[in-house]
Amino acid sequence: MDTDLTKEQRALRETVREFAAAELKPGAGRRDETGEFPRVEMEKLAERGLMGLFFPPGFGGGGRDFLSYAIAVEELARADASVAITLLAHTLCAAQIDSFGSPAQKERFLSPLARGEKLGAWALTEPGAGSDAGGIATKAEPDGDGWRLSGSKFFITNGGKADTLVIMAVTDPAKGSKGISAFIVPGDSPGLQAGKNLEKLGFRSSNTVGLVLKDMFVPRENLLGELHRGFVQAMGNLEGGRIGVAAMAVGIGRACLEDAIAYARKRHAFGHPIGEFQAIQTMLADMATELDAARLLVLRAARRKDAGEPFGREASMAKLYASEAATRAANRAVQIHGGYGYTRAFPVERYLREAKLCEIGEGTSEIQRMIIARELLRSGET
Repeated sequence: MDTDLTKEQRALRETVREFAAAELKPGAGRRDETGEFPRVEMEKLAERGLMGLFFPPGFGGGGRDFLSYAIAVEELARADASVAITLLAHTLCAAQIDSFGSPAQKERFLSPLARGEKLGAWALTEPGAGSDAGGIATKAEPDGDGWRLSGSKFFITNGGKADTLVIMAVTDPAKGSKGISAFIVPGDSPGLQAGKNLEKLGFRSSNTVGLVLKDMFVPRENLLGELHRGFVQAMGNLEGGRIGVAAMAVGIGRACLEDAIAYARKRHAFGHPIGEFQAIQTMLADMATELDAARLLVLRAARRKDAGEPFGREASMAKLYASEAATRAANRAVQIHGGYGYTRAFPVERYLREAKLCEIGEGTSEIQRMIIARELLRSGET
């Protein structure tokens, strides 16, 4: 599969792989246990230009293609998925500003995000609006030279640590999802309150919080893009985000496969390495085949995005298949490890906890199937 990547992309992959193995993997288990936010690790990503890999150099980015970003995410997730998901949420925020922001907004907000000087968060989900993203209730009402935002958000990754947030709010309740707008909000804005980090099954060192917006003032110039176009912006932004989640899932799945291979080689039963038993070989073969297929789907979706072609269906296919393949790989890795796989002595139990979220975040597997089917019925193309 190396022949599908450019020399620069292969070099990036090796650089990120070495960095992740040396700087992220050794402390991943400890951070998962303590819930410590990987602040130092994110600073190291910034030092290496990984916080704004595909954003324009003129605004602090690395000028790479989106495929390079997906490659980097996979390598980071192989070592520490909590670091990877922190980058994904940061990128969602920066990407929406990059796509819809004015030159002045990009200079003020995108540049420090792309350089990694500031951390971003993206706030769409609410306690009563998850898969039904168009059903958000947070309101933005005109007030002099700006807007007053009131409401709440939930499951916001980086929400309690972010310096800059992109927040979606209703600006015309009569228009439903067509009356939602996007706003750029500094993390220290008066009236913006973040709750405690949620106790989660996995991604425990990732910061995931609820947000409360109490009569929070946002200047008029912080409206992102056109008024009432925030939902359209968000849905387009999520298509790229799904490629990122798919790449993260492949990274988690790869960690499962590599650890399972290593264990199958050294663990003996009945006088032989368990890797010699057909049942173990079958599981390893299935894991490798499915993860290769998942990676190919990620590459296809990323290449279509880079080429400026429609990629929504391809992104949903990649996200759907890669996330479920990662969960299957994690289950098999635990099974291969036997009783040890059910303990914290080996990281495969963490991989299983992390893989499951990939089937939920950025649109559940059920939502992805709806998107794929609707596109098939609309276009008739297979």
